[in-house]
Amino acid sequence: MADGKGRTALVTGASDGVGRVVASALAKQGWRVLVHGRDRPRGEALVHEIERAGGRATFLAADLASLPEVRRLADEVRKATDRLDLLINNAGIGTAGAGRQTSADGHELRFAVNYLAGFLLTYLLLPLLKASRPARIVNVASAGQQAIDFSDVMLTKHYSGIAAYCQSKLAQILFTIDLADELRGSGVIANALHPSTYMNTTMVRRAGVSPMSKVEDGAEAILQLAVSPKLEGRSGLYFNVLNEARANPQAYDAEARRRLRALSLELTGLKGQASS
Repeated sequence: MADGKGRTALVTGASDGVGRVVASALAKQGWRVLVHGRDRPRGEALVHEIERAGGRATFLAADLASLPEVRRLADEVRKATDRLDLLINNAGIGTAGAGRQTSADGHELRFAVNYLAGFLLTYLLLPLLKASRPARIVNVASAGQQAIDFSDVMLTKHYSGIAAYCQSKLAQILFTIDLADELRGSGVIANALHPSTYMNTTMVRRAGVSPMSKVEDGAEAILQLAVSPKLEGRSGLYFNVLNEARANPQAYDAEARRRLRALSLELTGLKGQASS
């Protein structure tokens, strides 16, 4: 996978921060990169930068706070390419913000953007990934994890930005483990990671936190899961930066994963479409 010649990758949240570094690095390795972002000028600037360096890239705009927009993004990906070898679900929202917010579909905003959008996008693109095997899915989660309270998933009773963020990131890891089981033998692997602690990103600065690491550190960790030969055939794992680690115990609770999957299929409108 390290040689990207003839291969295509989709990186969500690639117009800024660690996603931008990852997209640029993949392009340098010969990948054609589908650059997703909300900010068209920034995204198109990255595409031009990649092309000036001799790489290939296409910008795809979508607001992942809207599930119809996620579906439109999947349609745009299928129009742009007939193969997808790598999907990196990197886009996300941090802990900053005053009070509880909701997505265009009425779901708690961080759960919607950080988790549901990637869940839906992944399932919509699975046929393309399977047809391009061997292929990989990388879910960019966090070391900040909080067990999901299934009696208040949308945090209408007790809300905090930190709780919303940590719950959404753990949901990504539960999804990764569940998906890996589903994809066993398909030629597609799925892994999740905490890329680095408090990278020098817009997300961290908006939260009022002093950066402790660089986006290049996070990019290195993401790229390991994306292209390293060491991950061939290994799936359903969680990495803390470059090292395999254990996530919050709820990630290994089969019943919790079943409940999250059932809820996610219902909320995204995939119920009856994705395999059980």
